[in-house]
Amino acid sequence: MIDLNATGAGLDGYALLKAQLESLLADERDFIANASQFSAFLFNQLDDLNWAGFYLNRNEELVLGPFQGQIACVRIPFGRGVCGTAAASRQTQRVEDVHTFAGHIACDSASNSELVVPLVKDGRLIGVLDLDSPSIGRFTEQDQQGIEELAAIFLRLSEC
Repeated sequence: MIDLNATGAGLDGYALLKAQLESLLADERDFIANASQFSAFLFNQLDDLNWAGFYLNRNEELVLGPFQGQIACVRIPFGRGVCGTAAASRQTQRVEDVHTFAGHIACDSASNSELVVPLVKDGRLIGVLDLDSPSIGRFTEQDQQGIEELAAIFLRLSEC
């Protein structure tokens, strides 16, 4: 596990993760296989996560996809909760304390902060990548940038 919060590790740690992800997904193009590998990779490589996975766009509703962690909400309407907000706005949502986020959906009461990256390929919303942590304020601007770059690699190497 890489401690991305250690002094000086930040984006350098993400450079290593990007190289590892490129290698992990290099020989596979299947979206579900790669999403499964990517969620397991994030869950095992990033510290202080209790959920890492995907919600997929199915007719303007998010439906649970491959993930690692506790059981999860199966369907999330666009515009509801952190994931639905990211899907509707197509903007990354980095929430320090989910309990202060209007309309937060508590799929796991142990989650206290969240980072959700919309997955857009060729102008089409594929879904969102969702990371949850039991710690308030877990995700930094460096985490957001690093995860967005990892998500871009995933999208580039996967057929969607």
